[in-house]
Amino acid sequence: MTLEQRIARLEALEAIRQLKHRYLNACDLKEVETIRDCFASGPILVDYEAVGRFEDRDSFVALYQSLACHPRVRDSHHGANPEIELLCDDHARGRWALSYFNLDAESGATRRLGVMYDDEYRRIDGAWKIVATRSRILAAVAG
Repeated sequence: MTLEQRIARLEALEAIRQLKHRYLNACDLKEVETIRDCFASGPILVDYEAVGRFEDRDSFVALYQSLACHPRVRDSHHGANPEIELLCDDHARGRWALSYFNLDAESGATRRLGVMYDDEYRRIDGAWKIVATRSRILAAVAG
């Protein structure tokens, strides 16, 4: 592998990390348009077992907005342990652990989840986008 190829690989891996972090931060901050922009337009797959299955970003974002964009809903997403594999120059997959905390600020109810994400990414017009994401809940605690 040439130096240029190695640098391009590192830049792609970092861009994918930044994409996932931007998505998780946007979820916490209720930045709906940023969430939408993290996904490719057109057919995608969002399969979040606890929330549902979606085949386009707009239907997923609409549900997110209806469930999470309320003053009482406080979320904290912490993505960790990324395993990212470049399949070719413009296609990658990744696995992430998520520690999720949710607070209903009106009732005081809390929920903690341990989640595993399996993602697929494509570079489209020079920008990495999520084209598929699946999550599995590994642990859940409500309080």
